[in-house]
Amino acid sequence: MLQLSLLLPCKSANVNQTLITILDQCKSMLELKQIHALITTLGLSQDDPFVSKILSFSALSERGDINYSYKLFSQLPNPKTFNWNTIIRGYSNSKNPNLSISVFVKMLRAGVSPDYLTYPFLVKASSRLLKWELGVAVHAHVMKTGFESDKFIQNSLIHMYASCGDIVYARKVFDGMLIRNLVSWNAMLDGHAKCGDVISARGVFELMPERDVVSWSSLIDGYVKNGEYREAISVFEKMCGSGPKANEVTMVSVLCACAHLGALEQGRMMHQYIIDNGLRLPLVLQTSLVDMYAKCGAIAEALNVFRGVRMSRTDVLIWNAIIGGLATHGLVKESLELFTEMQIVGITPDEVTYLCLLTACAHGGLVKEAWHFFDCLNKHGMTPKSEHYACMVDVLARAGQLAEAYQFISQRPMEPTASMLGALLSGCMNHGKLDLAEIVGRKLIELEPDHDGRYVGLSNIYAVEKRWDDARTMREAMERRGVKKSPGFSLVEISGTLHSLWEDPIMEFLQTLDTQILVGAAVALVAIGAGAVYFYCSNKPKGFTFYLLFFKF
Repeated sequence: MLQLSLLLPCKSANVNQTLITILDQCKSMLELKQIHALITTLGLSQDDPFVSKILSFSALSERGDINYSYKLFSQLPNPKTFNWNTIIRGYSNSKNPNLSISVFVKMLRAGVSPDYLTYPFLVKASSRLLKWELGVAVHAHVMKTGFESDKFIQNSLIHMYASCGDIVYARKVFDGMLIRNLVSWNAMLDGHAKCGDVISARGVFELMPERDVVSWSSLIDGYVKNGEYREAISVFEKMCGSGPKANEVTMVSVLCACAHLGALEQGRMMHQYIIDNGLRLPLVLQTSLVDMYAKCGAIAEALNVFRGVRMSRTDVLIWNAIIGGLATHGLVKESLELFTEMQIVGITPDEVTYLCLLTACAHGGLVKEAWHFFDCLNKHGMTPKSEHYACMVDVLARAGQLAEAYQFISQRPMEPTASMLGALLSGCMNHGKLDLAEIVGRKLIELEPDHDGRYVGLSNIYAVEKRWDDARTMREAMERRGVKKSPGFSLVEISGTLHSLWEDPIMEFLQTLDTQILVGAAVALVAIGAGAVYFYCSNKPKGFTFYLLFFKF
C-alpha cells in the first residue's frame, strides 16, 4: 500500500483522486481503517465519494465488517438513499438479515423515499428468513410505490415466494411479467425444484428460450433433493453433451447423487471432470468428494481428499463426512481417533458429529462410550433428536441389552419413531428375543399401517416360531388393507453406467442363464429316475419366476 503519510501536506483534487484509487484497491478492513483515518485527518470524511466507497467495502465485501459500516452510517447527518440501500443490502447478506428490515423502517421514519434498488434486498432478507408474511408486506409496499413492474424486483419476488413454499404466487408473479430474462426463468425453475415438483421444473426447463449453468444446476439439484439420483446424473450427462461447462455448484449435486447410489466409478469420473476442467475446489466441494468416496466404501480415497485440505480451512461438515464414513464401514477405532484429532484442531462438534460417533459405537459394541457421547449432547447445549435416540437403541440392541433398549424408548418424553422400534426389532431377532419382537412388531404396524415391510417383519417372526396361522393372518391383514409388497431391485455399475437388474438386456441375460440352469437340473433329475419334467416361466413386468415340477414313478 502507498505511504499514506505522504498525502498529508496538501489537499487537492489530485489527492482526492489518489485516495479514491487507494480505496478501490483496498483488500482488508485494516487497510480500510488506515485510509479512513487519513481521510478524517484531511477533513474529507463527509464527502460523498469517500463515504460511498467506505460504506460499500465494509458492508458488501467478503472481507468487510457490516458493524463498522453501520457505525459510520449512523454518524452521517443526512444519509442519501444510496447509503441506506448499501446498509440494507449489507444486512440482507449478513448473519442477521432481519436487521435490513429494521434499517428500512428507520429509513421510512427519517422521511427518505426508497427506490427500485431498495426492495430486492428487502425481498432477499424475507427469503433468507423464510418469512412469507414479511415478504408479502414488502411486496405490498412495492406495489404502493409503483415499482411492481421492475424486472429485478419481480425476479426477487419469484425467488422469495418459492423459497417460502408458495409456488402458486411465484408463478403468478412470473406469468405477470411482460418481459422475462434468463434470471426470471431460472428463478421459476429453481422455485419448482425447491418445492419438490421436479415435473414442473423440467417443464419450465424445456420451455426456456436459453439456458445457462444455473438452469442446469437447478434442475440437477431438484432431482437430487427429490431422491431421483439416476435422473440427476442423466441430466448432467446431457449437460456435458450440449450445455455449458459445469461449475462447483453443479458438481456438489452430482457427487451427492453418486454418493446415494453408491456409484463409485461414476464418482471417480466426476472427480476427474473437476480436475480436467480446472474447477475451483472450495471446501464444500472437497466435502462432497469426501462424502462420496466414504459412502461408496472407498475409504482410502476419502482420506486422501480429506488430508489434502489444510486443517486451518476445515469445518465441522468435512470432519463429519470422514468420521461418519469410517464409522459406517466399521472402522471404529479410526473414526474415534479422528474425532480426537478434530477436537485438537479446535473444531466444535455438532449434532451430526455425535450421530456419527454413536454409529461407530454401534458397530464396535461400545456401550459405555455411546452413553458418554449421548450425554455430551446435553452437556454441550444440544438436544438429542430422534436419530440420536434411534442410534442409541441400535447400540444397546446390537449388544444384546434389549431390556435396557426397551426401557430407554419407553422413558423418552415423545412417542417412539419407526427407526427406534426398527433398531430394537432387529436386535430382538438377532438375539432370539421373539416375545419382545412380537410386541415391537405390532407397535410398528400401528405406527406405519401402510408400510409393507412391517407386516412382512411380523409375519417372519411368527414363521420363526412356527406360528403359521398367525403368519397367514398377517398376510391377510395386508390384503384387507390394500398394502402390497413393493418389489425390490438392485443397481449394477458397468463401465461407469448404472443399470437396474430389471432392464431388458440384463433381464434377458438372467432369463437365459436361469433357463440353462433349469435344463441342467432337468437332465440330472431324469438321470436319477424322474419320469417327467415340466417347465413354466412367468415373465412379469417387475421380474420373472421359474417353476420346475418333476414326478418320480
